[in-house]
Amino acid sequence: LCLDLADWDATEAAVGAAGPFELLVNNAAVALLQPFLEVTRAALERSLDVNLGAVLHVSQIVARQMIAQGVPGAIVNVSSQASQRALRDHAVYCSTKSALDMLSKVMAMELGPHKIRVNTVNPTVVMTDMGRINWSDPQKSAAMINRIPLGKFAEVDDVVNSILFLLSDKSAMTTGSSLMVDGGFLVS
Repeated sequence: LCLDLADWDATEAAVGAAGPFELLVNNAAVALLQPFLEVTRAALERSLDVNLGAVLHVSQIVARQMIAQGVPGAIVNVSSQASQRALRDHAVYCSTKSALDMLSKVMAMELGPHKIRVNTVNPTVVMTDMGRINWSDPQKSAAMINRIPLGKFAEVDDVVNSILFLLSDKSAMTTGSSLMVDGGFLVS
């Protein structure tokens, strides 16, 4: 499906008709980077709509289907190390990812009785198209890489493998947790 997840009606129609579901990965995000004093209403609204609102809404649609079918399930929300550490020009991004971490904990608490597990993965910069756009400046990236004990940004497979673990039965007792995929950034 290809749609704007900020459009709740289109999302409801498309995702609601696509089931049944047992697994969900919420990975859509925007990173509209602006200094705190220059944050625009448009950037804030778009970030909230995509980084938080879309996760809430898609998860509601999928979880309702899982509950109606009586099947256990797993949801993984892709958050960020930025939910735990302030980054310059990331006021809105850091805030939406922190909110996503808490939303995931509430979801885990409320969906657990229905045998639906909810967790987050919290990667460092990942070398996706968006990661390359925001971190291609060597002066900017050097400061971040120097704070990562493993000395590099994450590759897509690093995050995918963590998500696969959280979706699998290998993590059957894990819910409400955040798996840091940050090369040690948060311990430095």
